[in-house]
Amino acid sequence: MASQDWLEKDFYNILGVPQDASEADIKKAYRKLARKWHPDQNPGDEAAEQKFKDIGEANSVLSDPDKRQEYDQLRQMVSGGARFTAGGPGGAGAGGGFEDLFGSMFGGGGQNVRFSTGGPGAGEQINLDDILGAFGGGGGASYGSPYGGGYGGYAAGPRKGADLEARTTLSFRDAAAGETVELRAADGQVIKTRIPAGVKDGQTIRLRGKGQPSPNGGQPGDLLLHVTVLPHPVYGREGDNLTVELPVTFAEAALGATVTVPTMDGKGVKVKIKPGTPSGRKLRVKGRGIKTKSGTGDLIATVQVVVPEELTDETREAVEKLAAHDRQQGTDPRAEMTAKAAS
Repeated sequence: MASQDWLEKDFYNILGVPQDASEADIKKAYRKLARKWHPDQNPGDEAAEQKFKDIGEANSVLSDPDKRQEYDQLRQMVSGGARFTAGGPGGAGAGGGFEDLFGSMFGGGGQNVRFSTGGPGAGEQINLDDILGAFGGGGGASYGSPYGGGYGGYAAGPRKGADLEARTTLSFRDAAAGETVELRAADGQVIKTRIPAGVKDGQTIRLRGKGQPSPNGGQPGDLLLHVTVLPHPVYGREGDNLTVELPVTFAEAALGATVTVPTMDGKGVKVKIKPGTPSGRKLRVKGRGIKTKSGTGDLIATVQVVVPEELTDETREAVEKLAAHDRQQGTDPRAEMTAKAAS
């Protein structure tokens, strides 16, 4: 179920793309805006930092086909103009009902979305079981006969309340280190919870007892918190391993060198580049990845040899000598590939 934030934010407008934009267009727009608004490019600018977070959140939803479909369906439902009351003449004055249900689900946003079982002016009939089931309410099991079992069955004991769902967005660094977040319930209650270190993008955390109360004295339901982790401009993640692309000069790769790789704690770690190291070679630093309860991952640096775009007369002469030497030795880096292609 999408959060109230999804109702209040136009992710397409944030990225500056039309609603029918392709995945490639969304990716291109995100990269362009992320470079422009990244905090490193706008130090001390809180507005730019918030803009960067909004861009990351929009991308995390629109770049995921399932999340995007859910977001589009929710916006379609709300923007469709359907505004229903509690059925029959005078139903608009009835308290509680579905406004309270949606208010608790969307963290106080229920006053903007109203549903009912019909009444004068209702454009179409709505299957309430489908609506409640779509939001994890269990359909008739939560709002059926007080004796349980849906509409008519008899349950021997009290039933657990319905589970609710919410979403929160964390920066890559906060997700790695752990963070305390606040969630506001429909009744104004603030729920604080600690996000454990190492939480992954798309992970769901269950907060027991923070859902709907039981209709007949049972245990309350749970709150399912879906976590979105924003991408980082330098680091990636594979399981509990941190990944980073490590640029090195041609001279460092050819002759060998010791270089510093940035780490999440800001201290950096030195790694040795062996002579003749090619692009794409992976260097592993033990224990410098994501820390979780089950252990700590590694830092994996992938070497990327940087070719200079401009050469001085002196460096050009040196490279030309190298090229002449390769020709004399008959060096052909594509020989093996050519042979395999012909087989």
